[in-house]
Amino acid sequence: MTAALVAGLLAGYGIAVPVGAVATYLVSLTARTSLRTGFCAALGVATADGLYALVAALGGSALAAALRPVLVPLRWASALVLAFLAVRGAVTAVRHYRDHRLATRSTPPPPSPARAYLALLGITLLNPTTVIYFAALVLGTRAMDAVSPLEQGVFVLAAFAASASWQLLLAGGGALLGRLLTGRRGRLVTALVSSGVILLLAVRMLL
Repeated sequence: MTAALVAGLLAGYGIAVPVGAVATYLVSLTARTSLRTGFCAALGVATADGLYALVAALGGSALAAALRPVLVPLRWASALVLAFLAVRGAVTAVRHYRDHRLATRSTPPPPSPARAYLALLGITLLNPTTVIYFAALVLGTRAMDAVSPLEQGVFVLAAFAASASWQLLLAGGGALLGRLLTGRRGRLVTALVSSGVILLLAVRMLL
């Protein structure tokens, strides 16, 4: 039981801690909206990680074989979604900066917490890094064939808890950043830097 708990925590933090495009977008989204929206988005990321951990615990080597042919389409889909988010974020930030008085009328309202949850869930499920990570995890831990269902459940819950704790920490950092950068120029710079980082990571994903 303890071994399954530790393995799940390590797996969850292993995929969550490296800051990539999804984490960058999460921080930026929270800074532009609210802590509640950021927390829901963070749980969307953690849910995707938990689902992949569940499939990894149950799927065995068949999972890796099934995922291998679709890794390239997933990589392209994820990169295109992230590039779209980066460009839209930059355009919206410039529009707010140029005409902040009319921005509330001309720009769409921020995403609801539920929409943010679903958006980050979908983006993370498309993220090939997550797919590759858990596929490799399955191939490297074939000892799980002899593990009881209870221990598999502990592994999945631990992976979800680890990912959720880190994503919530990132969302909290985004909320703090949003409070500190209350000026128009500060928000513009933050949004442009975030969009640039997301775009570079999306391009790197394809290379």
